[in-house]
Amino acid sequence: MLVDDSAIIRGFMRRWIEQDGRVELVKVCADGVQAVAEAAVCSPDVIVLDIEMPNMDGLSALPQLRRLVPAARIVMASTLTSAGASQTIKALSLGAADYIAKPQTSQIGGVDSYRIDLLDKIVALGERAGGKARPRADYRLRPPPIIARKPSAMVIAASTGGPSALPAFLAPIASRIDQPILIVQHMPASFTPLLAEKLEQAIGKSCREAVDGEVLASGAVLIAPGDQHLCVGKGATGAIVQLNRGEPVNSCRPAADPLFETASAVFGGRVLGVVLTGMGHDGRTGASRIVSTGGRVIVQDEASSVVWGMPGAVAQAGHAEAVLPLRELGQLSVRLMNGEAA
Repeated sequence: MLVDDSAIIRGFMRRWIEQDGRVELVKVCADGVQAVAEAAVCSPDVIVLDIEMPNMDGLSALPQLRRLVPAARIVMASTLTSAGASQTIKALSLGAADYIAKPQTSQIGGVDSYRIDLLDKIVALGERAGGKARPRADYRLRPPPIIARKPSAMVIAASTGGPSALPAFLAPIASRIDQPILIVQHMPASFTPLLAEKLEQAIGKSCREAVDGEVLASGAVLIAPGDQHLCVGKGATGAIVQLNRGEPVNSCRPAADPLFETASAVFGGRVLGVVLTGMGHDGRTGASRIVSTGGRVIVQDEASSVVWGMPGAVAQAGHAEAVLPLRELGQLSVRLMNGEAA
């Protein structure tokens, strides 16, 4: 189901979906009122819901749609403005599965990356919502290292579903971990400061965007700023943050691989990598680097992930020592970060 008050945007989206062939478009609505009236009738697997609409906006329609079609995955369509970012973060906290940052209406037909991103999100979320997940390759858990060393840092990767998974994972454990925690969440620059604020509220501990050149202090919780890769470097007094606007990695900036790879280069085997829900395979190469230097990697399981792309890629590559739901993943993380046996 598509919900947008712009006839131009509805027209483009309808054409893209019909040409793609992987998705059946069951309903097109011009506002939240129409969407709420039609949702239970057409029972969509995925709803693309614009935030700013007359009569009933996306934030008002979201809780009603979740109640009417609880199995549906809802993607919020948002502008890249600060207001749009704030509304999107709120929508994600209210249960939206994901978001897509849409270009200006006058530019939408010429932004091919938006079309590709939109269709890929619909397909991936639709497979999970409709119970049609593709068969997954078997995976084998990686045995723990013979010599387990207490980690000097935790590095976390997340994408689709991450804004909900991150607080659920970190809230019970952040106060029990003394080492720095570094997070890559695939998000634009206007979104990541707000995510840091929300995460700080959830975990009861300072959380902010990383600053280039800062020393990695004990207990710090740092998020990669949008549109910048977060890396770890060596400074005069210890490990430091290094930010850069290098080429996107796995079509992402920030990306998990640069963080994982540089953290393992600086800390050697004293790194714990955690890969949470997300599309694609970002983090797989970095996870390989972590385990090759004696570090450890654990990932979120498929059942609790919105999309089991990133954690699944790491598990299927044989880099994951554990594949667990968020609660158990957090409990294991605390033990590993404290140098205890798994």
